[in-house]
Amino acid sequence: MWPSENSASRPLYDRALRVMVAGTTRHIPWQDPFPRFAASCRGMYVTDVDGADVLDLVMNNAALIHGHASPPVMEAVQAQLWRGTACTLPFEVEVSLAELLCERVPSLEKIRLCNSGTEAVMLAIKAARAYTNRPKIVKVEGIYHGMYDYAEVSLDPKPDNWGNDPGRIGYSRGVPQGVLDDVIIVPWNQPEALRRILRDEAASVAAILLDPVSGGTGFTPPTPEFLDAVHEAAHEIGALVIYDEVLCFRLGYHGAQGRFGDRRPDLTVLAKIIGGGFPVGAIGGRSDVMEAVFEHRRGKPLLPASGTFTANPISMTAGLVTMQMLDEASYDKLDRIGDTARAIMRDALARAGVPGQVTGIGSLLAVHLHDRPIHDYRSAFASPTEAASLRALQLAMLKRGVLMAVRGVAYLPTVMADADFERLELAVRGALADMAQHA
Repeated sequence: MWPSENSASRPLYDRALRVMVAGTTRHIPWQDPFPRFAASCRGMYVTDVDGADVLDLVMNNAALIHGHASPPVMEAVQAQLWRGTACTLPFEVEVSLAELLCERVPSLEKIRLCNSGTEAVMLAIKAARAYTNRPKIVKVEGIYHGMYDYAEVSLDPKPDNWGNDPGRIGYSRGVPQGVLDDVIIVPWNQPEALRRILRDEAASVAAILLDPVSGGTGFTPPTPEFLDAVHEAAHEIGALVIYDEVLCFRLGYHGAQGRFGDRRPDLTVLAKIIGGGFPVGAIGGRSDVMEAVFEHRRGKPLLPASGTFTANPISMTAGLVTMQMLDEASYDKLDRIGDTARAIMRDALARAGVPGQVTGIGSLLAVHLHDRPIHDYRSAFASPTEAASLRALQLAMLKRGVLMAVRGVAYLPTVMADADFERLELAVRGALADMAQHA
């Protein structure tokens, strides 16, 4: 029934408008003409308040690697609920999850848990500053690292302000100049530009922050030359390398860093899938860095860090079961699922004669309604017309019962099956036909 005014989502939205800004607590679920409210979620599907099923290819922004309400995860969580949902004292399960993560990722010698990806990135940046006693960080243009002023600089520059070299552009209004001064922006996959831009800033750089595979670049993988330049430059100037694997930890048993070679970052940030559908974050890395920054047994640490709900046993339990289920065969399956979904989308675009392409790796997928070669943020950037067409495609697919992110991105789980691929194919072909009729 959605998006009809007779949808049960409409009065819920009206109620929300009276108490929530824009009728929602986060802008990501916003959907014209009003949000589609969920009644329940299970496996690949969300059932909305009208009783209609929607094939969910967003999975709460990549947080659910085994789909909604995975039975083994839910059973473990239900058992933990009666043992406690939060406690001042630690539970064994947080040790078990930390052990699993450190065993899988060689660069994680010690780990610190927290509550979200944003918090973990913030801690990593602060840890690098505390360890090096330097103020500045380096990040890549157009890459999202959470809601922290420093991490948001040049998140979404536009052609009218991005300049020849990437500029330092605040994401939200009111970002202090001091924040902008302490962030250096570099382009993706351009090793020589990285070296040149860093040349005059070397003595003040605490860390290079890197997302190995980001939606901001169309999920374009890093080249070996670029990764080598990042690690070599950081080593030469005495800075740390931070990998943000909040999203791309889903790319391999040993994380994205295992998929793209044996280079070890000094610090790694994790979240999303390691919480099994519950709030979580983590920062881990070299023992000497982690202990120098967080060790509190001999007095105030260089970086005091704690939180009321850090390592709560519900998130730890769900995360542990989720990661135990995510064995090496699961990653092979995720690659096959991603390849199949990308092929379906490419074929639909070709059949419809629509200029476009589908990029991605593993279980990550991004649709672009242009045929320019994509290699970084600027080449992936959608013009206003292209962005409007992408929103129209997403809306038309949602009306046909398939949910992708408004910007044409999908995060695919292990439970996607043949019937789901068939539904995706019918939805995208139908949506493109609808768009052609209204062009």
